Amino acid sequence: MRHSPIVLMIAVCATSDVAIAEVVDASPGGFSLVQEVAIDAPRSDVWRAAVYEVGQWWSSNHTISGDARNMRIDPRPQGCFCEAIGEHTGVVHLTVTFVNTDVLLRLTGGLGPLGLMGVSGNMTWEFFDTEAGTRVVFSYVVGGYSPSGLDEIAGPVDFVIGEALQRLKAHIETGDADNASIE
Repeated sequence: MRHSPIVLMIAVCATSDVAIAEVVDASPGGFSLVQEVAIDAPRSDVWRAAVYEVGQWWSSNHTISGDARNMRIDPRPQGCFCEAIGEHTGVVHLTVTFVNTDVLLRLTGGLGPLGLMGVSGNMTWEFFDTEAGTRVVFSYVVGGYSPSGLDEIAGPVDFVIGEALQRLKAHIETGDADNASIE
């Protein structure tokens, strides 16, 4: 049985302590990426911070409003990863399509500028217990159409997801997402 590169990368993430941060595959029609971080905290605490405190760790540089405090996640099927941008105005960045509390959150849609393109994407956040705390794995698979090709934006999207994970780690471990070590 042949497995896709993303399935193999997720299997590696789930069975090793090797940090993964890469674009797994990119072509004009789409891309897949995986980012992973180890966080020194129990899984339930990491889940709570990742989901319910997204406005405290997400970067304001990657918002429409310019203020990450306007971000929220409603962790239920058809829930919203949304941003308020004014009175009675806002944007749906992604839609929650699967929830297994403390284990997995799946979101569907085009994050950021991908939302303005003819694309579909599935982002999965997975939370694993480790001896030292929790391993969090974000994977994002995007396919569709962009005149310049989606492979051109795979790297920048990978950077944003990696930055988000580092900010989540800093938020949980130090209380200050702005102290994140961004590579």
